[in-house]
Formats: sequence, structure tokens, C-alpha cells
Amino acid sequence: QVQLVESGGGLVQAGGSLKLSCAVSGNIFKTSAVAWHRQAPGKQRELVALITTDSTTKYADSVKGRFSISRDNAKNTMYLQMNSLKPEDTAVYYCNLYGLRTYWGQGTQVTVSS
Repeated sequence: QVQLVESGGGLVQAGGSLKLSCAVSGNIFKTSAVAWHRQAPGKQRELVALITTDSTTKYADSVKGRFSISRDNAKNTMYLQMNSLKPEDTAVYYCNLYGLRTYWGQGTQVTVSS
């Protein structure tokens, strides 16, 4: 059974940094693309960053140059380093894994104060 558990969210001032982690159970992490999405109140969930099995990355335009996605296959864990945070980055952040179906974590709140 595949389970994803996020950690690392919290409250930070604008300009600050946070690092999110997502631990994945099961045996398919190494062979799966994974990603981070976010959902702000009243808005649709949007892709923030994606990393493939060969570590090719893709970012939303709004976070390019500020966020960095990475993965550690030995630890079955993915990360999202978020720098130069802005109030508009405030959202619930979800990690997900693309397997035979898409698996989602429960989400972690990130709040950026101005």
C-alpha cells in the first residue's frame, strides 16, 4: 500500500524559507515521478513542481528560481525547498506520486505573513 506523509509546513515571514518533506511508503517510489501541488483558499489545486525518475524537473512559472524539488530514492523521500517566500505562496501543499493511479498525501499548511 502506498502512503505519502508530508511534514515541514508552518508560518514564516515573507522572504523566509521552508523545506517540505514527503515520506513515501511502498515499493514504487524509485520508479515513479512525484510532484508537489498546492491549493489556496477559494482556488483550484495547482502544480508547483514535478521531478521524474531521472530527476528532470518542471516548475510553475510563479515559483521558478525560488523553489527547488528533489528526491532521495534511498530514503523514499521527496523534498521542496522554498526560498524567498511570498504571501501568495500561502496554501496547503500536497505531495503526490504518479503510479498506476495518482496517490496523494494529506497536505501541510504553509502560511506566509507579510
